[in-house]
Amino acid sequence: MDVLMPQLGETVAEGKITKWFKSAGEEVKPGDNLFEIETDKVSMEVPSTTTGVLAEIRVPAGAVAPVGAVVGVIADGTGATTSPASTAIESKALPQSADRGARRDTPAVAADAHKPRVVLDPFFEVRTPQRNYGPARLPGGAIVTPLARRLAGEAGIDLSQLRGSGPHGRIVARDIPAVPPAAPMLAGSLAGSSTAEIKALFEPGSYQEVPLDGMRRTIAARLTQAAQTTPHFYLTADADIGRLIALHEDANNGAPKDRDGNAAFKLSVNDFIVRALALGLQKVPAANAVWAGDRILRFAHSDIGVAVTLEGGLITPVIRHAETKSLSMISAEMRDLVTRARAKKLKPAEYQGGAAAISNLGMHGVREFSAIINPPHATMLAVGAARRQAIETGNGGVAFASMLSLTLSCDHRVVDGALGAELLAMVKRLIESPVTMLV
Repeated sequence: MDVLMPQLGETVAEGKITKWFKSAGEEVKPGDNLFEIETDKVSMEVPSTTTGVLAEIRVPAGAVAPVGAVVGVIADGTGATTSPASTAIESKALPQSADRGARRDTPAVAADAHKPRVVLDPFFEVRTPQRNYGPARLPGGAIVTPLARRLAGEAGIDLSQLRGSGPHGRIVARDIPAVPPAAPMLAGSLAGSSTAEIKALFEPGSYQEVPLDGMRRTIAARLTQAAQTTPHFYLTADADIGRLIALHEDANNGAPKDRDGNAAFKLSVNDFIVRALALGLQKVPAANAVWAGDRILRFAHSDIGVAVTLEGGLITPVIRHAETKSLSMISAEMRDLVTRARAKKLKPAEYQGGAAAISNLGMHGVREFSAIINPPHATMLAVGAARRQAIETGNGGVAFASMLSLTLSCDHRVVDGALGAELLAMVKRLIESPVTMLV
């Protein structure tokens, strides 16, 4: 049985094998971990689904292989395999990059090139429910993966003109060339300039070149796409968080403690904001939606993403059904997600999906900012730093209050101006009257 590099998300084109748990010649059985892979987002152990002997390791630890590549072969008890022997992939043969446009050399096409392949775990299969993109064979005999077929269709690219870089010449996602924006570039614009053209503008030796890793490439590609294809508009409101701060302090001071004096929970201001957005989406259900090409999807529950900073990038794990969870539950779940996100141990289901997200830069002293929406979300709430500000009181006097700036980024295809304003006003109301979030 061929052991394949699994798909860990629709935007993931390759993975790096960081460790093999089994050596060639060792027996394996269902559930035994075979190897550990690392992508731009997660690290994960891949188990065997069959009994046999690991007859061959084709991609050694430290090497990168594209999704769908044969990384090893498991033989049955008699030593028979379903795949011919081939030279193992060397680390240097596969660049440490997820660049879809890159060309890579592949092993010669084997006699059994079109035999069925076995996916290690159905969890890793990617399905696109809106359209039927099954594997396709071109007139010349080349196989096209579902994701490559969809990307080519959306970009209007003729697949017959492409050379596949996947196993046995299969056309995979990275073979689909990136399509530049349709809008004409302004004279003198540097958009689309090559690395050499950019470097030529600066004095040699005046800069340090930092190669892009997989995470930074993915972030750049997704946010560029979001900025170009999602019609953003922004709404800003200031919330008085005096009551929230008082409730936050009272809750933490009153948290039950164990024998060692450890508190059962420790709430953050961000936990209140997550719950406020979750409840706000329930009260303004038309905004709890995403754009899905030819329709809008509206959701019954509030799944809230929270941006988490990582070394070299960020990720947005999602708190599911956040409107049903208490503040202490949100706090505990968020701490767990942050810990595993920074260890690159999140599962794809934990950072994919959701209709809205929160990005909080208040801890860095940022007073106010506008965030780029993370597709497929339709809204993103940018949270600044709390500040003391003089405000007019009801009797015409002046008092100081703790104020917080909230900026809501909206996808205009889903959320119109009035609807976005209604959602932001509801979130502000909940934050300013935090006790209403407890009932």
